[in-house]
Amino acid sequence: MPTNAETRTGLLAAIGAYALWGFLPLYFKLLGDTSPTVILAHRIVWSVPTALILIAAAGKMSDLAALHRNRGMLLGLLASSLAIACNWTIYIWAVTHNRVLEGSLGYFINPLVTFLFAAIFFGERFRPLQLVALGIATLGVINQALVVGQFPWISLSLAVSFAIYGAIRKTIQVDSRVGFAMEAIWLAPVAAIYLFFIPHTPSAWGDGSAGLVMLFLLAGPFTAAPLILFALGARRLKLSTIGVLQYIGPTLQFVIALALGEHFTPGHAVTFGLIWLGVIIFTLSARSADLKATAPPAAAVAPTAD
Repeated sequence: MPTNAETRTGLLAAIGAYALWGFLPLYFKLLGDTSPTVILAHRIVWSVPTALILIAAAGKMSDLAALHRNRGMLLGLLASSLAIACNWTIYIWAVTHNRVLEGSLGYFINPLVTFLFAAIFFGERFRPLQLVALGIATLGVINQALVVGQFPWISLSLAVSFAIYGAIRKTIQVDSRVGFAMEAIWLAPVAAIYLFFIPHTPSAWGDGSAGLVMLFLLAGPFTAAPLILFALGARRLKLSTIGVLQYIGPTLQFVIALALGEHFTPGHAVTFGLIWLGVIIFTLSARSADLKATAPPAAAVAPTAD
């Protein structure tokens, strides 16, 4: 439970971020038969003015300008922009092709892949329970491929692409809003050319109705808002709390997939059951380690009366 105003603010912000990500499939569904690449282009193009407005409001324009003098950061943000664009493309394709269930599975797997990357590239050590969790989740993937008969390429691609994005951003010390803006700026020229200078059938603006046009323009705020809320929450909450909350998004996506009538068989239930079990074990292990790391010394907890 939150103990002060800062923690409450962080908790609400983090819940808001993951809830927005969880309901994102409904936004894509509202765009009707719009192709995934057109949706992606709108998302990128309208993220630029959104990010610039937010940076200006925060007084961070000088930080964005300073990036152009740091070639290493620019190239790093180019790499992260390509990783997140790949992630967005796969997820939008999954939603528009009625495969939200596989998308949610990908974001359940993601923390496990992220930790695997952390161990490989950043020297973080595996704990015995984390190895068990990875093994159980791997059994879930194998079950999906062999029993269900469908290799979970969408789920694994989403998990790996987002883990790559996180690993790259971990190495770049830049304000989250500034970094997001630069990523959008890197991608925007290609997205704008595709959106405005290449003929589309049907139109890149759908039927041209005011409601649909407004939904396209809101792609930027819908992309930026959860990222900003997440940044607010991450600065105010313990990592173990963020670790638990991050499953709000894929859980909502899972429920939405079932509500939309996606096919869910006993084989799928085994897959999700194994991966959920792995996730629970992994989360409990991480939370236990975090509590041990932050626990006060015994002398501070129970001082002796001399």
